[in-house]
Amino acid sequence: MQLVAINWHVYVLTKSALALGLVGLFRGVPVILCSLAGGVVADAIDRKRLMIVTQTVMLVSAGLLTATTLAGTESVWPFYLLSAMGSAATAFDIPARQSLMPTLVPVEDFPNAVSLGMIVFNVATISGPAIAGVLLAESGPALIYAINAFSFLAVIGALLAMRASGSPDLQTARKDALSIGALKEGLTFVWRTPIVVQTMTLDFVATFFASATLLLPIFARERLHVGPHGYGLLAAAPAIGSVITAFVLARLGTLQRQGRLVVWSVAVFGVATAAFGVSTAFWFSMLMLAVTGAADTVSTVLRQTIRQLVTPNHLRGRMTSINMMFFYGGPQLGELEAGVLAALIGAPLSVVVGGLGSTAAAGIAAVKSKSLMEFEISDLRSEITVR
Repeated sequence: MQLVAINWHVYVLTKSALALGLVGLFRGVPVILCSLAGGVVADAIDRKRLMIVTQTVMLVSAGLLTATTLAGTESVWPFYLLSAMGSAATAFDIPARQSLMPTLVPVEDFPNAVSLGMIVFNVATISGPAIAGVLLAESGPALIYAINAFSFLAVIGALLAMRASGSPDLQTARKDALSIGALKEGLTFVWRTPIVVQTMTLDFVATFFASATLLLPIFARERLHVGPHGYGLLAAAPAIGSVITAFVLARLGTLQRQGRLVVWSVAVFGVATAAFGVSTAFWFSMLMLAVTGAADTVSTVLRQTIRQLVTPNHLRGRMTSINMMFFYGGPQLGELEAGVLAALIGAPLSVVVGGLGSTAAAGIAAVKSKSLMEFEISDLRSEITVR
């Protein structure tokens, strides 16, 4: 809800595609700057306690957004800076969260667990933008920021109720766990594991080019003429496709030829993005956005499964933090690229170019990424050998 509200709020204040692009910049740069430190910390201290701290920082950020909006501030800079504050907390939160997940279920059930986790997340992603669209039309963004601030209390309560240990693998703990040496250990593991490097690179390139969701306020107001209610539905459409696909994946269990499926799903994601860019019909735009969500879910579930299972527990925080520079920094910096390009050539053409760029990245990966194209979870032991 808050992401939708900030994008809409900034565009209403500025009427500028470039200003929207800067939202992505202020979200992405803190992640890139802080993610490596976040991974080192997640592998050195109790991950649940770390998440309680990060969730508290996000609560404060949302609370300040509420106060700033109620004060009638018309400058966009406070919204940029508070977005950056929340993103910096995310850089420490995600490595801890993803490192904790593989310790909660058996290895053979992990792909299903990722799929079910995405269902829960995307149910919120569907309902959040739709509700945000209604609240934006009726009450404005301040109420949305306030609701988000209170929501973090529920997250903190869930963490306190969780009985599983949040500690990293004590048998492999290092005395210099919070050091440059620990960071280098994580970087070395990633660099020497081809399947991890290839999935991270594909993730970054594909999401950098295909950042259509940032420009949805422009499409809703000026191309499809559906207003804030329609904007909320457009923002929810990728999550609708994602939830349906996640249910299917959870039912099917472990898929075969996982590496090839990652590449194909990125290609479908790019084609659907380009199709959305040329659409002038609301229903077709919704359909194409749903397809992007479906394709992204297949790619995300398989990529996350591959990376988490090939990485030892004591390195998962650092691996995830390095990956954050790709999977989180890519979309956020891609939003800046989309905003700049939209200001120069228009939003529709910007989205089309981005979609084609994502499809091209999949094509290059199909030719160049041998480890990814040949990957099978059943061959996991041979894949995790560090050269």
